[in-house]
Amino acid sequence: MTWIPVGASIFASNVGAPMFIGLAGTAAASGFAVTIYEWHAVYLLIALGWVFMPVYIASGAFTLPEYLTKRFGGARLRILFSLLSLAIYVILKISSEIYAGVIFLQQLLGWNLYVCTGAILLVTAVYTTVGGMAAVMYTDTLQTAVLIVGAAILSVISMVEVGGWNSFMAQYSHAAPKLTLNDPLNYSCGMPRSDFMHIWRDPETGDIPWTGVIFGLIFNGVCVWCTDQINVQRCLSAKNISHAKGGTTFAAGLKLLPFVLWIVPGMISRVLYPDEVACADPESCERACSNKQGCTNIAYPLLVLRMLPTGLRGLMLAALLAALMSTLTSALNSSSSTFTLDIWRRIRRGASQRELMIVGRLCIIVVVIFSVVWIPIIEKSQGGQLWTYLQTVSACVSPPWCWVFLLAIFWTRTTEKGAFWGLVVGTAVGLVRMSLEFAYPAPPCGSTEVDKRPAILAKVHFLHFSAILSALSIIVTVAVSLLTNPHPTEKLRRVTWWTRHEEAQPLDSESEDELRCVEEEEDEEEEAPDMLKTVVAEPKPKTPRRVYNWVCGLSDAPEPRLSKQEKLLLRQKMTDITEDKNGRAVCIVAGVVVAGITTFLLGYFH
Repeated sequence: MTWIPVGASIFASNVGAPMFIGLAGTAAASGFAVTIYEWHAVYLLIALGWVFMPVYIASGAFTLPEYLTKRFGGARLRILFSLLSLAIYVILKISSEIYAGVIFLQQLLGWNLYVCTGAILLVTAVYTTVGGMAAVMYTDTLQTAVLIVGAAILSVISMVEVGGWNSFMAQYSHAAPKLTLNDPLNYSCGMPRSDFMHIWRDPETGDIPWTGVIFGLIFNGVCVWCTDQINVQRCLSAKNISHAKGGTTFAAGLKLLPFVLWIVPGMISRVLYPDEVACADPESCERACSNKQGCTNIAYPLLVLRMLPTGLRGLMLAALLAALMSTLTSALNSSSSTFTLDIWRRIRRGASQRELMIVGRLCIIVVVIFSVVWIPIIEKSQGGQLWTYLQTVSACVSPPWCWVFLLAIFWTRTTEKGAFWGLVVGTAVGLVRMSLEFAYPAPPCGSTEVDKRPAILAKVHFLHFSAILSALSIIVTVAVSLLTNPHPTEKLRRVTWWTRHEEAQPLDSESEDELRCVEEEEDEEEEAPDMLKTVVAEPKPKTPRRVYNWVCGLSDAPEPRLSKQEKLLLRQKMTDITEDKNGRAVCIVAGVVVAGITTFLLGYFH
C-alpha cells in the first residue's frame, strides 16, 4: 500500500461511531477539553511512523504478540498479550461501536435495539468475512472521503444556524434546559462548565485535568496508536518505511479535523436542543433518550435528524455506516488475526491455512456475541457518556501494555520475566479499579445521595490513576528484570531501537509460518527427487465448493513453494528499513508542519 490508503485507513478505523456519539456528546457536556484526546494523537501517530515502525519492520513480525516473542522468546507473554488484546477489543472497540451505531439508528430511523444491532452486524460481517484485509483498507479510503464530506456539510449548516462563531460561544455559555433555569436549587446541574472554552483544566476541579493529560493520557495514547494491532497492521502493509511514515503523518494531519467536524457540532447541538441534550434530572432524560443517566450521547444524531434535509440526512447515514463498518471491520479482522496466529497455532501447531481461515471466521462470531452481551454495561456507565466510559476503561488497562513495549524497545536489559510480571501486576491492579468503576457509579448531579465510592474513585481522577498504574508497571518490570538474567545479546538483533539496523537476524527471529514452510519443503525433498515428481492437474471444483471457498476466503490451488534463497530475499525485502533521501526529507517536513500546527492550536485554546 502507498501512504494515502495507509493514512486514510488509520484515520477511518479510529473515527468510528463513538466519534459521532461519544466525542460529540462529551463536547456537548463539557466543551473544548475533549479535543485533547484527538490532538495529542498527532504526536503519537508521528512517533508510530518514526520510532515504533522501524523496529516492528526490522524484526520481521506480522503481529504485535509475535514481536514480543521475537524480543523476549517464550510463549506465555505472547499468549497473555493476545488474550488481553481480545478482551480489550470486546469491551472497548467492538461493543462501543455497536452501541454507538444503535443510538444513531434509533434516533435517525426509529428502529428498535435488536433490529439496529442485527442490521449493523449483518452488513459489517458480510464484507469483512468475504473481503479480508485488502477490502477493509480500500473501502476505508473511500469511506474516509464520505465521512469528512458529510460531517463538514453538517458542521457548516449548524454553525450558520447559530449565527457564527461569536454567537455560538455566547449562546453555549447559557445553554441549559428550562428545568435548570427555572429551579435555582438545581441550577448548576444543567449549566455548561465555566471553563468550557479551555483545553488545559485545573488538576483538582477539571473534568480532564492537565496533569492527567501530561502524565496519564500519553500512556493510554501510546497503547492506542503505537501498540495496537489495528494501526500497526496498516503500517506493515505499506510498500516501504517511507510510505509507512507518510501514512502515519497523513493520519496525524486528519486528526486535526474532529474539532470542527464533531466537537463544535456537538456543542452546537446543546445550544439548539438544551432540554434534551442537557437534561438535568432522570425523568426528563428518560423522556428524551430512554436513558436516565444522561442524554449527551444523542447530541449529534439530533443535529443530523433536525438540521439536514432528507437527501443530506441520507448522506450522513452513509457517513455513519462508513465510520461504523470501518472500525468494526478493522477490529474484527485484527482480533481474528491475533487469535489464529498467536493462540490457535499454539494449540494446533500443524494447522493448515484452510483451518486457520475457518477458525478466524468462528473467532469473529464469538467476539461479536460477547460484545453484544457487554452493551448494557456501557449504557449504564459513566453517567451515560460513552466517550468517558471509553477513556476510563482505557486508563485501567492500557498503561501496563504500553510499558511492556516501551521498555522492550528502548531498554535492552528488559527480560521476559520482567515484562510478564509487569504486565500481570499492572493489569490486575487496573482490573480492580475498573471493577470498582462499574460497582460504584458516581451519584448524579443534584442528588441527595451520599457519595460512598472508595477514595481511589472519588479522589483520584482516572487519568491520574493511569499515571500511578504506569509507575507501578515500570517498578515491577525494572525490578524483576534486574533480578533475572539478561537476554543474550545475539537475540536482541533488530528487535530494539538500538539494534534495528544490524545486518544479522536474531537467533529466534523466524516466524512460525516460515518454519512450517521450511519443514514442509524439506519433507517433500526427502520424498522424491525433483526429476521424478509429476504434476497432476487439479479438477475444477464444483459450484458449491467454489461458493464455500469464496465465503471463507479459501483456495484449492496448491500453495506456492519458495526456495531457501527466495525466502531469504523476501525476508530482506520485508524487513528493509532503509530510505531514499527525498522520501525521508518529505516525511520530515510534513511531520514538522503537522506537529507545529497542533502545538499552535493547543496554545491558542489553552
